[in-house]
Amino acid sequence: MTEQPRFIEVAASTENLLAVRNFVARHARLHGFGEKDTEEIRLSVDEAMTNVIKHAYGYDDSKLIYVSVGSDERTFWVAIQDNGHAFDISSYTTPDVPQRIKNRQKGGVGVYLIKKLMDKVEYSSKGQHNEIRMIKNL
Repeated sequence: MTEQPRFIEVAASTENLLAVRNFVARHARLHGFGEKDTEEIRLSVDEAMTNVIKHAYGYDDSKLIYVSVGSDERTFWVAIQDNGHAFDISSYTTPDVPQRIKNRQKGGVGVYLIKKLMDKVEYSSKGQHNEIRMIKNL
């Protein structure tokens, strides 16, 4: 069996979301995840990538995003790294999703969804190097 690449680098453009989602889904399936878990991982990656494109890079598609995957016998992780504006996790407040729906407000639930769909989420920022690591248990 050919070893699959465990790292990709893409321009910070929404045009690359499908390629990243497919890259991550392929690895999730290889690790043994079923369709439901794979789709939850794909959605989490899509939300995290969109946040980097929009907030860290301000839609500057000349910037790069690095995506890597890893696994062991119990977990699968996806790390998304950028060199843009850092996300201040300490300022995050959980949105009132029913109220947002009632008011027909778009956006603002990406971090909430990631935290709901993944088993563990870690953020780190050192200088201009940012990383979100999303972990899913088998």
